[in-house]
Amino acid sequence: MPITQAMVTSFKVDLFGGVQDLDTDVIKIALYTSTATLDASTTAYSATNEVPNSGTYTAGGATLTGATISSSGTTAFVDFADVSWTSATITARGALIYNSSKSNKAIAVLDFGSDKISTAGTFTIQFPAATASDAILRLA
Repeated sequence: MPITQAMVTSFKVDLFGGVQDLDTDVIKIALYTSTATLDASTTAYSATNEVPNSGTYTAGGATLTGATISSSGTTAFVDFADVSWTSATITARGALIYNSSKSNKAIAVLDFGSDKISTAGTFTIQFPAATASDAILRLA
């Protein structure tokens, strides 16, 4: 099964139960190859089919910083600072945002639409605009 973009179901349950707190918890992002199976049913980070270590990329990915939680109209949304890995040779098809403070619980799966490649260079994830219609994490 391919990578399918989604806010994972278990994260939605965790929000209602007060388990995850994007203001205070350590949120990370890991990159995955096209052989990964990630979708709305993903519950936690796994190293299976994660891209190999290269340059500054290491297993588990990177910590997301600059979390900003906002709302507009009836939609709440979260934005993060862009993240980059340097001197890296990476081929990634998608990513998993997860909460390393809470047993690596999954938050969202990102599907890049095709393999994204860096060769001995910088691999950057640029998050979309922090708006009710564009932010990477949104609840309407």
